[in-house]
Amino acid sequence: MIINTKRDGLKKTKVYDTYWQFACERQNIFLRKLMGDECNLTNDAILKEYKFTNVYRASDRVSQYLIKNVIYHKGYSEEDTVFRILLFKTFNSIETWEKLERNLGNLNYRNFDINRYGKVLNDYYDKGETLYSGAYIMASGKTIFGQERKFMNHLMLIDYMMKNHVTKKIIQCHKLEELYNTLLTYPTIGTFLAYQYSIDINYSELVDFDEMEFVIAGPGAKAGIRKCFSNSEDYSQEYIIRYMCEHQKEEFRRLGLNFVTLWGRELQLIDCQNIFCETDKYSRVKYPDILDSNGRTRIKQKYRMRKDRIEYFYPPKWGINDKIGKVYGSK
Repeated sequence: MIINTKRDGLKKTKVYDTYWQFACERQNIFLRKLMGDECNLTNDAILKEYKFTNVYRASDRVSQYLIKNVIYHKGYSEEDTVFRILLFKTFNSIETWEKLERNLGNLNYRNFDINRYGKVLNDYYDKGETLYSGAYIMASGKTIFGQERKFMNHLMLIDYMMKNHVTKKIIQCHKLEELYNTLLTYPTIGTFLAYQYSIDINYSELVDFDEMEFVIAGPGAKAGIRKCFSNSEDYSQEYIIRYMCEHQKEEFRRLGLNFVTLWGRELQLIDCQNIFCETDKYSRVKYPDILDSNGRTRIKQKYRMRKDRIEYFYPPKWGINDKIGKVYGSK
């Protein structure tokens, strides 16, 4: 079934409505957890069985840890803040960060030594412990830095970036896209990673860009876009992501969905990009007949309840932290 919208020319498949339905129910799960109603999270069988990220990127566990424990944990210099973000996001793993902290103490650029950091990581690696998150694949960098162990190449990349005055370059950026292009100049950092790093750096006080300025679609989002629109190749992915952002209110209203925002903060480009990725995953189960060129037909990760609760904290410049814990009612 294709829903043809004459106004914009986009040909919407049956997966299109699922995008909005998924977004609404996944946000409802977030709210129910926040309010402590963990026994009745959802009636959606797919959401019950499989793991999906939050609708708002900044609400996910790893992003929350980055914001609270890496960026805003205590007063750091600009250079230390950039170093800490790059180090954390390279592995994108709370466990790896805490392993480094246990062995090396406070992690900052002043005490950074490739060999010391490398030895700690190597010890855990030799024990068979996982160092990297599976959220996205990091290029090894071996052809550039020449090390056998991937983590050593990544430590050398961070060292190179810091010595190449990346902090100064970041601070001098005037737009989110400019920050993205700055990061893109560094070896092994491709388009998707440069965008993700830009969003993470923008959580800090180093820069202050509107998340509606700029977006880059990742591989998962591209798959979701192709499933939602039969003629997606006629448009740029960035146009389509912005289309979703700009029509979110009317689409939720059209479908009779009561989507509750993040204390008044509507879905941003990064969030709509992310929802496309999750819609691709969700539709593998809901619509197994709709195949994509990436060949994926299953969802790998099953959902499991975690006992440790998140004390939510967002970039202070967003102005929503004083609203957390209050009755959730803003649309």
